[in-house]
Amino acid sequence: MGEEIRRGTVTTRTWLVFAAAMIVASVAGIVIGLAIEWFPVQGSDVADDIDLFWDVLLIVSVPIFVLVTGVVLFSIWRWRMRPGEERLDGPPIHGNTCLEIIWTAIPTVIIAGLCAYATVLLLDIQEAPAKNTRVVQVTGEQFAWTFAMNEGGKKIQTTRIVLPLDQPVEFRVRSKDVLHSFWVPEWRLKVDAVPGITTKYSLTPTKRGEFQVVCAELCGLGHAFMRQFVRVGSDADFQAWVDDMTAPAAPAGGGAGAAKADGAKLFAAGNPQTGATACSACHTLSAAGSDAQTGPNLDKAVKGWDAARLRGAIADPAKDISPGFAANIMPPNYAQTLSPEELDALVEFVKTSVNR
Repeated sequence: MGEEIRRGTVTTRTWLVFAAAMIVASVAGIVIGLAIEWFPVQGSDVADDIDLFWDVLLIVSVPIFVLVTGVVLFSIWRWRMRPGEERLDGPPIHGNTCLEIIWTAIPTVIIAGLCAYATVLLLDIQEAPAKNTRVVQVTGEQFAWTFAMNEGGKKIQTTRIVLPLDQPVEFRVRSKDVLHSFWVPEWRLKVDAVPGITTKYSLTPTKRGEFQVVCAELCGLGHAFMRQFVRVGSDADFQAWVDDMTAPAAPAGGGAGAAKADGAKLFAAGNPQTGATACSACHTLSAAGSDAQTGPNLDKAVKGWDAARLRGAIADPAKDISPGFAANIMPPNYAQTLSPEELDALVEFVKTSVNR
């Protein structure tokens, strides 16, 4: 049997120094944590409450992290094995029941308090929206977001939505294929898009600007590029956008100009009736004002292509994949969801746009 390792008791002075070091480190950690800009600028009426909750979590978590790390490091320093003690045993000890109750009860109370805080906050955020709340239907699919809403009895289908400042809006979110997650970082809220059900949340945009709509759920090869934009502006900005989106389409049979107008609309909004996704959801095209990056930049990738090659790439995208992009990112069903006339108009619009 090896001899027992005997260490002198830790003096009160040592414990006081240790406690003072923990307090100083905790205060410093909290100050540094609160000083860091963890999130983008607040853009909704719920952002401030969520940021406050984050600060509370940080204030509670930092001292716990500092204490646990400090105790571990102090124990390693004070009671570490020294050379020559490899075969020695520590002194027999018995657990401290009172201490074990304390370090179990305190975390339980802390976690219960934080859960209660989070529950109250979530319930406040999920209160029933006001009667004048604007409803926006959000659809996620690999790898794009599309939006639909009714304004003045007219339906708007788009990939780049505009909302008025300081007016409440409810987002009703669904998915056509796999799990996605609808998230605008400046608004702080996000919600999963789940196949077969509709999820929702409400908020009021409080900051003007253009903000990214991000998918926060890994959904496939194009997940990182599943980004659209939402623009928040004045009432006049919103009304101008609504007027533009609900303007009558150019009459059919008007020659190349009519085909180009129809093609522009198909590129920007797709065909909601047949489920054809808007090209602007995935591609950059200067003439259409789109800058999505899920698919190739059409200003460069298809420059110089003739109409036949463009049509083939739309109807059967797996046969003509641009370098650097994987297969199966682009929907393969445009030949079914667009009529031959619509395909011709779309091809003509893209071809004219990139070669002008």
